[in-house]
Amino acid sequence: MRYRIIIEQDEDGIFVAECPTLPGCISQGKTLKGAVENIQDAIKGYLQSLEKHHEPIPPPSRKKLVA
Repeated sequence: MRYRIIIEQDEDGIFVAECPTLPGCISQGKTLKGAVENIQDAIKGYLQSLEKHHEPIPPPSRKKLVA
């Protein structure tokens, strides 16, 4: 499944990533690549926790982003 993420760089240069579809699913990294890898791990853990607790899993994102 694919979930939309938002990544912003904070004032200290750290990349902060969050997944709006999964409330509270936030991670960070020193690099953009690191932030993406860390949020992927966070999403995986979040979904595993939902399954473990028999909670509904939000549907993947179907939005398209264009510039």
